[in-house]
Amino acid sequence: MNNWIIRKIKKEDNQSVAKLIRSVFDEMEIPKVGTAYEDPYLDLMFEEYNKPKSVYFVVEIEGEILGCAGIAPLENGDPKICELQKMYFSPKLRGLGIGTKMMEECLEQARIFGFENCYIETMPFMHAAQKLYKKSGFEYLDAPMGCTGHNSCPVWMLKKL
Repeated sequence: MNNWIIRKIKKEDNQSVAKLIRSVFDEMEIPKVGTAYEDPYLDLMFEEYNKPKSVYFVVEIEGEILGCAGIAPLENGDPKICELQKMYFSPKLRGLGIGTKMMEECLEQARIFGFENCYIETMPFMHAAQKLYKKSGFEYLDAPMGCTGHNSCPVWMLKKL
C-alpha cells in the first residue's frame, strides 16, 4: 500500500468519510450514544472543518477514503487548546505506519494554527490508538477538558505542542 496520500477533505468526500467512521464504530462495537457517532455534522465534515483554526484530512488510496482525522479548537475550552478529532482508519490501513503520518500532519497543522496543547478523547479498549497517542507524546489526564459532548469516552489525553 505505497500509493496512499494524505490530503485535506473535499466536499465530495463527505459521504465516504461518514461511511468510514460509522463502519469503524460498528466493527469495534464503540458505543454510539455520547460519542462522535452522534455528532450532528458527521455527514457534513467538509463544512464543519471549513471553519477558523480547523482542518480535516483524509487518507486516499486509488480514489477510496480509508482513513481520516482532524484538528479543531476544543469546544468550550481554553482557546490555546485544540482537539484531535475523529481519527479513524479502515482495517486495511492499520499497522502500516499511516496513523503516525496522519498524527504528524495534524499536529503540525495545530502548531501552524498557534495552538499550545492538543487534547484527545478515546475509548479504553482502543489500545492501538492509545499506543499511537503515547508514542506521539500524549499523556493521560484524570478528567476531561472542555465540553465535547462525548461523555461515553472515558480516556482523556493531552500533548504540549
